Amino acid sequence: MLNAWREAPFYTDRERAALAWAEAVTKITNRNVPDEVYNDVIKQFTEEELIDLTLAVTTINTYNRINIAFKIPGGSYTVGQHAVQV
Repeated sequence: MLNAWREAPFYTDRERAALAWAEAVTKITNRNVPDEVYNDVIKQFTEEELIDLTLAVTTINTYNRINIAFKIPGGSYTVGQHAVQV
């Protein structure tokens, strides 16, 4: 139901704000997050929580871009597969 978070009836306002924030930070348009999204999320999260949420979103985006760059298919990673062998 994550792909349909806007239509799903069971997400809280806080969860919806977080999902909208994650989407807006991921799909930056016009070089910023829309004011409407910011205004909604700041009602649900403190500034510190919003910083933490933003760091979580950007970290996940970084992992995804590394996987894309190295053509790593989703779900195929094995812990330690890139460890340096000594």
